This record gives sequence, structure tokens and C-alpha cells, in this order.
Amino acid sequence: MPRKLSAEELPKPQTNMWDFAAYYMRFMRIQRGLSGEALGRVINVSKAQVSRIESGRNRLDANQAIALDKLWNTGRLFYLLVWYASIGHDPQWFAQHLKIEQKSEVQRIYEANVIPGLLQTPEYADALLRSSIEPNPDRTLADRLQRQDLLLRDSPPHLTILLSQNALDWPVGSPEIMYGQLARLLEEAQRDNVILRVLPRTWAVGAHAGLGGSFKLMSGDGFGEAAYTESPGAGRLVSSPPDVRTYGIRFERISAKALDEGASFKLIQKFMEEMR
Repeated sequence: MPRKLSAEELPKPQTNMWDFAAYYMRFMRIQRGLSGEALGRVINVSKAQVSRIESGRNRLDANQAIALDKLWNTGRLFYLLVWYASIGHDPQWFAQHLKIEQKSEVQRIYEANVIPGLLQTPEYADALLRSSIEPNPDRTLADRLQRQDLLLRDSPPHLTILLSQNALDWPVGSPEIMYGQLARLLEEAQRDNVILRVLPRTWAVGAHAGLGGSFKLMSGDGFGEAAYTESPGAGRLVSSPPDVRTYGIRFERISAKALDEGASFKLIQKFMEEMR
């Protein structure tokens, strides 16, 4: 007999549309007397994956929602729930993104304006936070630096990082802070699990797929692949395969215009020399 979900594991339908969809799928399954295994056959997933959807750890996709609507003759209810969830704001997105980040095995990161949080020095991160409207910069700084512990794991994630030149030569804090930050980048780029490339600000590059803003793609055995895009005050977590693929295409297009690792290293060194 399957283990009953605890109250803490159950989705909170009052908090966001994704949790409401998960809650209602579980409600309908139990109401109709279906096992997790039987429902899994309908939406083409395992019993364990059904449990993850019902607990809110995984999300329904559009095809699964359509299958549920056909099974229970809901008048497209699940499809519409997934659609509204995918376009709306979820206050839990950033927290969910952090959990996925810690479980990730591969990350592809594009940063348009600042150094990625995983590679920021304490001084650089503090200068950024003090210049923002962050209500608790000390706490946020501590949390950000703690996130970097995943780089010290025995098996850290593989990182491919594309940095816009804006992130390298926009003054943050002081010349000393920027020099230390760029030195940290070069140090991290020596790791076997890190690829660091720069997108130069030149006429040859011109308009590119990264002008819309920063984003990252994360993948791992436990969750497949997800994308997270940043915006002022809130980010957006994307998990539907078509949308994630779109971010993957954007990343590849930016990558096609970026310098190779050697040229990127030399450009960062050039900026460091100018700060002395």
C-alpha cells in the first residue's frame, strides 16, 4: 500500500496555481478510486512520478493535463489550470529555483549585467545588495554565499557560463572590489567543471538572443530540466519542456557569438590590468 502523504508534503492550493492543479489531481484520483500506478499509465509516467506530481515536487505538463481532462471529462479544466499556472507569478519560484540549483548536475548560465551569484565574492555581492532595495541585505548576503557551497561538493555541477561584457566592466563597489571579483572568475575558470566564456560588446556581435535578460538552465536526474529567468523583484521558474527548449536555443545562439575560453580569459585579464 502506498505511503500516505503527510500534511507537510501535500501541496498548498491556496498559494499558487501549480499547487492547486496538484491538489485537484490527487483529489480526483482518490475520488474515482484510481491507484497511482493506474493514473500513471494514463499520463505516461511511473507511480513514483505521480506521487511527485501530487506532492508538488514535479509539475503537470500540457499533454498530461489533456490526458486527465479526457479521463475525467472535465471540460479542459486541467489544461486551463496548467496554462494559467505557466503564465502567472508564483511567489515560491525563487525558493524552488534554489532547491533545484542545489540538486543540479549541469547548469548553463547566461548573465547580462552582473557576475553570477555562485561566483560572486563577498565584497562584490555586498556592494550589489547595498545598491538595491533589498530589505535585509545582510541575510541575503549570507544566503547567497552559502549557496556557493555546492561548488565545494565532491561532485559539483558542471557549469557553462556565458557572461556579457557588461558584467565585467560595469563598476561595482570600487576598483579593488572589481579586481578581486575578476580574479575570482579566473580562478574558478580553472576548475575542470567550469567553462567560462565572454560575450563581447562589439559591432560584430551586435543584437543577440541575450538582450532579453539573464537566465539559467539546470538539469539533473531528480527533476529533468528547468529554466530560471531573472527580473527585478521576482524571477520565473520554467519547467514545461517546450519552454525549456526555447531557453536552450537562446543559450546556444548566445554561445555562438561568445569568445572561446582562451580569448575570454585574456579579455578578463585586460580589464584587471586597467583597474590597477
